[in-house]
Amino acid sequence: MTLSQLGLLQPALWRPLALLFRSPVVMGTARVPVLLLQTPHRQTTALPVASARFYATKKSKAKTKGQATKVNINSSLVEDIIDLQGVKEEMASVLSTLKEDFSRSVSIRTSPGALDHVLVSTKDGKVPLNQLGQISMKSPQLIVVNMVDVPEATAAATRALRESSMKLNPEVDGTIIRVPIPMVTREHRENLSKVAKQFSNKAKESLRRVRSSAVTQVKKAKEGTSEDTIRLIEKQVQQMSDAFSADIDKQLATKTKELLG
Repeated sequence: MTLSQLGLLQPALWRPLALLFRSPVVMGTARVPVLLLQTPHRQTTALPVASARFYATKKSKAKTKGQATKVNINSSLVEDIIDLQGVKEEMASVLSTLKEDFSRSVSIRTSPGALDHVLVSTKDGKVPLNQLGQISMKSPQLIVVNMVDVPEATAAATRALRESSMKLNPEVDGTIIRVPIPMVTREHRENLSKVAKQFSNKAKESLRRVRSSAVTQVKKAKEGTSEDTIRLIEKQVQQMSDAFSADIDKQLATKTKELLG
């Protein structure tokens, strides 16, 4: 075989050799390896080996960003700076108030508890209906209030039911008050869902006030306290606030589903 014919075969010979020595993975900005081949004329030919560079995807960046380190401070270790347990109880109270508001004012009147908040004027002042009479559900369309324990308050209880914002038309039979439950329209359900949203916004505002008050208290204690400790406490307070805020959102979602289906 002549040298000229061998030269024609060189590209065909180099290609499989280059594939054989190619690095399977080259990470980052590593130097690209080079394969050196000798020709019959002793000329050195350099063939660059294919490389790959890998970059973080948006998905992986977002995942890393969302994995924030959680703080869990022993409240007894920082009690001279702030009462973390007290702050948590205040935030829990905000959530409890929201649940009470939902039960008292955002109801489609399908349970005896729907009348609990109705206030009856008596000689001792305004008293919740459930403290004066026995409230029971006879059917989905009828609630009965038995005023046998306080019969003298029957008329006042009937008036309170009629004048309430629930648009009820109670019927009296001795000490028994029958309260027919009208069919709830779609429009009424939608209005109630708006009221529920207002209550949840109010709860979040109260939650922010508790958090802000706690952070202000922590900042006042900066003298004699390391900045790292201050930051950790502030982060703990924020985590508590975020957790209760999420609970408020869950309560709203549950109530909205109950109202609108």
